[in-house]
Amino acid sequence: MAYPVARTGPKRAGAQQLVDRIRGALGWRALEIEHVGSTAVRGLPAIAIIDIDLIVADPNDEPSYVPAFEGVGFELKIREPWRFGHRVLRHVEPACNLHVFGYDSPEVAKHRIFRDWLRANPSDRDLYEHAKREAAAKAQSAGEHSMQYNVRKEKVIQEIYHRAFVATGLLKS
Repeated sequence: MAYPVARTGPKRAGAQQLVDRIRGALGWRALEIEHVGSTAVRGLPAIAIIDIDLIVADPNDEPSYVPAFEGVGFELKIREPWRFGHRVLRHVEPACNLHVFGYDSPEVAKHRIFRDWLRANPSDRDLYEHAKREAAAKAQSAGEHSMQYNVRKEKVIQEIYHRAFVATGLLKS
């Protein structure tokens, strides 16, 4: 597992290439495509994997989109139908996790809010960077899996979500 230990800029060219590939594979069936995650936030250290959220009409209808993605180099890796139909398809070069959700999933809006909040709020971006570096160092020294790395960041992520949701009016302070 490569942990984010160095500051990297966003993988904009690679992300745009992937967005174009996704749009080309699905056409009008790609209802929304968003570059999210740490690579979408300038100056935030990140694993060199681009995270993209995709909304389709029905993520449980895999025959309507998975073959199209397999044709352009993606492979279905994760099925979580209980989580708003969530699927993850992976692409090798450029490295990408494509998160597929249905149109009624709040996850994509949540990811956009987090990304945009970090872009606009340097103090929370710095807080998140510190949490990522600390989690990476501990996970790496313990030889842990990426899931433990993610758990170590969770408290800070929830704090940032809370501030962003209050600021957007989704939560009362």
